[in-house]
Amino acid sequence: MRYVDNPPNPWLSTSVEWTGEPPESKVEVFEETETRRIITHNRSPDVGFDYSVNCYRGCTHACTYCFSRPTHEYLGYGAGTDFETKIVAKVRAPELLREEFMRPGWRGDVLMFSFTSDPYLPLENNYRLTRRCLEVCLEFRNPVGIVTKSALVRRDADVLAALARESQASVFFTIGFNDHETARALEPHAPSPDSRFRAMAELSAAGIPVGIGIAPLVPGLNDSHIPALLKRAKEAGAREAFINILRLPGSVAPYFEQRLRERLPTKAERVLARLREAKGGRLNISEFGERMRGSGEYWKMIEQSFRVHCERLGFNRSEGRSYPGQPRSTFRRPTPQGALFEV
Repeated sequence: MRYVDNPPNPWLSTSVEWTGEPPESKVEVFEETETRRIITHNRSPDVGFDYSVNCYRGCTHACTYCFSRPTHEYLGYGAGTDFETKIVAKVRAPELLREEFMRPGWRGDVLMFSFTSDPYLPLENNYRLTRRCLEVCLEFRNPVGIVTKSALVRRDADVLAALARESQASVFFTIGFNDHETARALEPHAPSPDSRFRAMAELSAAGIPVGIGIAPLVPGLNDSHIPALLKRAKEAGAREAFINILRLPGSVAPYFEQRLRERLPTKAERVLARLREAKGGRLNISEFGERMRGSGEYWKMIEQSFRVHCERLGFNRSEGRSYPGQPRSTFRRPTPQGALFEV
């Protein structure tokens, strides 16, 4: 593996430049034990949910475009290699979730797993934090939604199927690329698109509502993948679909551009030009209400293609859509008397 420099951390006053070969990057895991809250209230109008649970910080999938990379800078790490090699596990997540559910102010809103990291990192196979949190949600009958790139979610099909019956549960797989080569270039350690589609079909067969997020949509790179991705998702049982344009906040932009030029050198200039075209001449727009949307004729063509193929295949027609979700009134706090005193 070749070392990739971290972009400078804007919160630090010093930076390091290696005079020789830099040391090899190794995955390090840190256990966070002082966490006080696990439910995050999202105040952005750009995403379709209000509350999320993140059991991990950082992500070993190493997606070069991940908008969450700058959150690692708040920990004193870099947004590049550090984000994918210094992983924090919030080991008290299930206990904290139970405590927050017991507070009178919690009313059973949909909880999204996750937002700043994938809920099914390989580490989840050992820590089982996401599964244990889902078990708490099932106990309280709290509706959940999951967004993941990982096929590991299949392990929790039993809990998710029970949640789908007792409350509400849905799983969206983000699959932005239809071919293995492009996916591997920009999300080098994430499961392949084929494995994600297989996992989607397996969950759908288990009675769990599934959907596809074509995210990120990278103008000039994967807009031509839209028809094939939607067709494969429909065949795997998906009923819902959405697209999000590529976001490159802060230090993500130079990191993404570096990796793009290294891995897809013949496509880099076209992609960057198309992205600027869809972002009003910039690589990123940070303003609320605008940062998740594109503009211009080329982006309108992409949106039109998505709408046409969704309509043709029957996506996004179901009543009570799961994304963004509206919870059924199923939440209740367990009591010794069981259903007699459900609230």
